Order: sequence, then C-alpha cells, then structure tokens
Amino acid sequence: MLRRTPALIAIAIGALVMTATPAVAAKPPSGVVDALQRDLGITKEQAVNRLANEARGNGAAPGLRKKLADRYAGAWYEGPESAFVVASVDKADTGAIATAGAQARIVTRTLAQLTAVKDGLDRASAPPATVYGWAITPQANSVTVQAADPAAAQSWVAASGVDAAAVTVEQASERPGLFYDIRGGDAYYIPSKGYRCSIGFAARRGTQVGFTSAGHCGSVGDATTGYNQVAQGTFQISSFPGNDYSWVATNSNWTAPGVVNGYSAGILPVRGSAVTQVGGAVCRSGSTTQWHCGTVQALNSTVNYPEGTVSGLTRTNVCAEPGDSGGAFISGDQAQGMTSGGSGNCSSGGTTYFQPIGEILSAAGLTLITAGGTPPPTCQGHRETYTGSLTSNQSAYQPNNSSYQTTTSGTHSACLDGPTGADFDLYLEKWNGSAWTVVATSDSPNPDETISYNGTAGTYRLRIHAYSGSGSYTLGLTHP
Repeated sequence: MLRRTPALIAIAIGALVMTATPAVAAKPPSGVVDALQRDLGITKEQAVNRLANEARGNGAAPGLRKKLADRYAGAWYEGPESAFVVASVDKADTGAIATAGAQARIVTRTLAQLTAVKDGLDRASAPPATVYGWAITPQANSVTVQAADPAAAQSWVAASGVDAAAVTVEQASERPGLFYDIRGGDAYYIPSKGYRCSIGFAARRGTQVGFTSAGHCGSVGDATTGYNQVAQGTFQISSFPGNDYSWVATNSNWTAPGVVNGYSAGILPVRGSAVTQVGGAVCRSGSTTQWHCGTVQALNSTVNYPEGTVSGLTRTNVCAEPGDSGGAFISGDQAQGMTSGGSGNCSSGGTTYFQPIGEILSAAGLTLITAGGTPPPTCQGHRETYTGSLTSNQSAYQPNNSSYQTTTSGTHSACLDGPTGADFDLYLEKWNGSAWTVVATSDSPNPDETISYNGTAGTYRLRIHAYSGSGSYTLGLTHP
C-alpha cells in the first residue's frame, strides 16, 4: 500500500482564457513523441501518426455515439498507430461507422447494457478486499473485474444479481493505493495536513482562478501555499471517496498560463479536454517519476481503494509511484485528468488511475484554462440574455420557462454557451395553434450551439437539452 503524503507536478494558475475542445491538435511537441517512442516501443512515425489518428477519432467519437444511439457498444484504438474502432449491435451501422473513418465491430451487448452491469456492481454490497476494481472493456464486450482471488470475485459478482455472463474476472497481483508522499517539484503545501500535493490543471469558476487536483489531497477550507511557500489559496471543492477531485481557488499572486510541466518533454500547452478513447496514448507528469506515457485501458472504472471506493476513473498502464498523486494526465495537448492512485512502479511497470477532468468541470461549473486559446462564444451582444443549469437528459425552456411573440417576420438568432465537456443542444420551437413544432435545430456533439432562423410572425420558445454532461449555461437571444 502506498503512503499518505503526496507531492507533484507543474501546472500554474492565473487568468487566461479557455476554449471549446478542438478535435485536431497542432504538430505534437517533440517531448511527447519521444516519450511515446520510449514507453510504447514504437517508431517516431508511428507516434506521430498515432497522435493524429487519435485526434481525429476523439473528434468523431461523440458524433458517432449520438448517431448510433442505443445501438452503440463503445469505441477504442488498436495497433501501434491507433486504428479507431467503433462497435454496434446492428450490422446496418457498418456503413455509417466506416464513413466516419472508423472500423466497425458488431457485438452482442450495447454500451448501455454493459453500463447497467457495471452500475449494478457499483451498487452491490462491499466487495472483498481481494477485488481491486471493475470497468467496462469494450474490446471484449464485457465488464472486467480485477481481483487477486478470482473465486471470491466470482462469488461477489454472482451475489450482486448482475448478468454474470457479461462479466470477466482478471487475475491482478497488486491492490491499487493512493499516491501519497512528500517529494519536491511543482508542488503545493497543505500546512494543516502537514504534507503537500500536486497541481493538475488551471481552471476558473467565473472570474475566480484556481486549479484542479486530487480529492484526497485536502478538505474544503484547507489553506494552501505554493512550491515557493508563498500564500496560494483555499480548497473550495473536494470530493473523496466516491470521486477523487478537488479545486483550489488561488489569490492574485498566481497566474495561469495553461500549461503542464513535462520535465524531459518541456513545458507543454493545454488546448482543450477532448477525451481519448480506450487504447489511446496518454502521458502523466509527476514530481517523483516525472514524465511517462502509456495507453488508456478502460474508461469509467471503479476502484476499491483501502480508503474507500471511487468510481468514474480511467485506468491506464502508465507507471507512477508515491509522490505522483494529483498530477496531470494529458493526451497530446488535451487535458485528461488528475492522478488518483494505482499499483506497481516505474521500474517494473504498473497501473495508474486518473480522475477525468470533465467531471469536475461539469459538476462545479469550472472552465479549463488553456494556452494561447480563443474564448468560446460568450453569447454577448444579443438583445436578451438568460442563464440556467441542467443535469444530463434534462431540458429547459427560455425565456423564463415561457415563450415570446413576434408580430413581424425576421431573423431569430440564438447562441448557447454550455459547460466544457458537456453536449448541450438547442432547438427553436414555434406554436402552430395546437402544439409546439421544431423549426430550427443546432445539435452538434459540443456544449456550444447557434441558431439563425428566418421566420414569420408568431409565438416561439427555445429548448435547451443536456444530451450529456451537466452544468451552467448562458443563452443569448435576438428576435424580430
């Protein structure tokens, strides 16, 4: 088990701008390519092609998931150059998948069915200590349980009441533990706890600048000082166990360039937070073992730490050691999450889990601070502005849960600025005398949407729908 005292990575804080997540990265930094060659055992050309293929796949994945709907069965990457694979339970989807640039796999269980099995295990009675974690493995079309005692794991699965045929038990030799240690580097200190942790990514809430980290690093109200012992900030958000994320609000002494300290890879820019898929390359920065890379093995993993169970983590084969806790996981220039815990080390190899950054961005209404980016639509300049918040699968109607009337023809212009990492859609509806009908739609797999519709006089309203993700939104509206 790993000791309780973290220290680590370098991401500063400050007041820079954020951007909607781009799908394609610029030329990758040489340090990223070099580390992928070293840690994945691939050539420079394969590393460059891999990053390009994953950028395209990550951009296409949300749209494909939306298009396949309840037939979707997951996505992943295969091979040294990351061939993008998308699964469905319906052979009729093969053409649409190929058109999007992916390889099609036809399987028997949908992602929704596998998620139901995984959720059932999450709700089951406490697992034996020899069960180390569980997650959906889309390549195998099953839920994989990792355990030191497979027989005990199988008994626990059977008692949970889930479809045991959809579960595969894997032998695991080491139980994951939280990465705690007092080490030098780009760390921050928690004086009341007597130890230090590591910055994940610069993020702001409204105009307040701060940074994300691991939830096990501090409690709400704990004060922090920086690596230089200068007063820094206070934990305003902390969730552990269950989740493993936190956010520290910083004072005016700290600025945020939106970068990661890649050590041997140099100072790396953060330009978005597109989620890489299973099999995709990912790198981790930490003060103990510095810069290491590997691949994503499973999304939405649940880990049974000795200190408590955490769900929603991403499992990787990137190595880490005590003191790397809380550091940044990044794929190309896309923020992925903050180091939570794991097993093994960087001599023999190991497994490391990270808390995806999208969850705290959405749940806490944070905005990722990026390097040299341009801001997303602010929905300013419209005649009317409305705000609200939604959770996944909810809808809201504007203006003010009502409608508006126009007496002349003209252009109806609307702009939706949704939370980073979410997929919010926008619909303009018109009353036809007996029912509402949709006259204009903007439903890209992104948080931000715009509508421009030339309509006749009548009664209209806007519907905002949270297709996935949660958080606050701003709506701008101008009409005749």
